[in-house]
Amino acid sequence: MTKTPPPAQSVPVQIHQSDAHIVLAAPMPGLEPQDISIVIAGDKITLHGSYRGSRQEKEDILVAEWTIGPYTREVVLPQPVNGPLTNATYGNGVLVLAMPKAQEESDDGHAEFQIEVVQATLGQRIGHTGSELRPTTTAEHRRRMAAANEKQKRQ
Repeated sequence: MTKTPPPAQSVPVQIHQSDAHIVLAAPMPGLEPQDISIVIAGDKITLHGSYRGSRQEKEDILVAEWTIGPYTREVVLPQPVNGPLTNATYGNGVLVLAMPKAQEESDDGHAEFQIEVVQATLGQRIGHTGSELRPTTTAEHRRRMAAANEKQKRQ
């Protein structure tokens, strides 16, 4: 007999800002990075974490006050952000989005992505590199970091 997944749980968030970024943190415990998807559209963020029910449906569970997903949350930010340049990390069950504030109304701030696996339960998505806010990808970032590490080892 297959159990139907529970309804999606709303995820609590913490949001703070600097002059250039808005940062959102949301606990989504028990997921793998690839279970998390994010949609950024201007000033609206939609988070979704897939249901991880296979470990939860054991009949010998004595107390189950929370389930491992599904998680969902829609948040309206105080101002639009640049979705394509957003950096996202997931570790210790917490998703963190570092979103550069949109510079102009005409910026296409739309982005849809999933977290890429870095290690077992650690994931990230690189959208920009440091303070220069130039577009990049996680793979390009890893290549640059590996090349810098090799260069440092040779010195």
